[in-house]
Amino acid sequence: MLVLSGGTGTPKLLLGLKELLPEAELNVIVNTAEDIWISGNLVSPDLDTVLYTLAGVADQEKWWGLADDTFHTHSFLEKLGKKELLQLGDKDRALHIYRSELLRGGASLSRATEKLAGALGIAQRVVPMSDDSISTLVSTPQGEMHFQEFWVGHKGRMEILSVRYRGIEDARPSEGFLELLEREETVLLGPSNPVTSLGPILALRGVRERLLQKKVVAVSPLVGDKPVSGPAAQLMRAVGVPASDEGVASLLGNVDLFVVDSHSSYREECLRLDTLMRCKDDSLRLAGSIIELISCS
Repeated sequence: MLVLSGGTGTPKLLLGLKELLPEAELNVIVNTAEDIWISGNLVSPDLDTVLYTLAGVADQEKWWGLADDTFHTHSFLEKLGKKELLQLGDKDRALHIYRSELLRGGASLSRATEKLAGALGIAQRVVPMSDDSISTLVSTPQGEMHFQEFWVGHKGRMEILSVRYRGIEDARPSEGFLELLEREETVLLGPSNPVTSLGPILALRGVRERLLQKKVVAVSPLVGDKPVSGPAAQLMRAVGVPASDEGVASLLGNVDLFVVDSHSSYREECLRLDTLMRCKDDSLRLAGSIIELISCS
């Protein structure tokens, strides 16, 4: 199975999938359009959350960073007068340093991710969507800015006028992504933001065309017609679709099976499940249901 992932909803589902699928059968392509350089190091929020989840060390309260991390470096930088956009934990920062040193030494992001996965003891395959630089930018009344600046720096409190993926025209899917697209028969679009998480992956050259040849299962990130967390609703309205499962479906495009929450008002062909994942048992339940659906369809 090939899973396309962002950084919150889909990692919750991966928590269950990694327990139920053989390690060699779970492959994850991760959004990198939210990556940003902080204090000289590349932070890849979605990649890091997927890595930490599969390694069993993710902070499952915040769904970013490592469990039981400390923030001494971040706090001392603030004392010195250096304000960082993201609050980075000490162990989390160590991973960013290692990745950035690999990149500065000439490694691709794919190779750096492979090294990090190995160091964390991850047996599943984790691949960045591209080795090229892509950034999600949002246009607001105060100007255009990186998504992280909008969401973290301004706490998502501004109106979004439009969204674009800078660099997407010249970017190519990573070699690992292309290899897995060729090999895997089933692709799962996880319950991640359809604009900023899955949108950049699907916008890469040739990806949508290749998906037409696959069995595609999509899980909506909405529960009861609302996002569980994050700015999905305002982002969807900004790109011209309703903040509903109808909007999610239109953004994702052709899918063979669309899974929505049991309380969704969606009226087109779909399958309804309890998609809210509050704990690991919920993740296991939903993952089991999806695996069964795929095997039976």
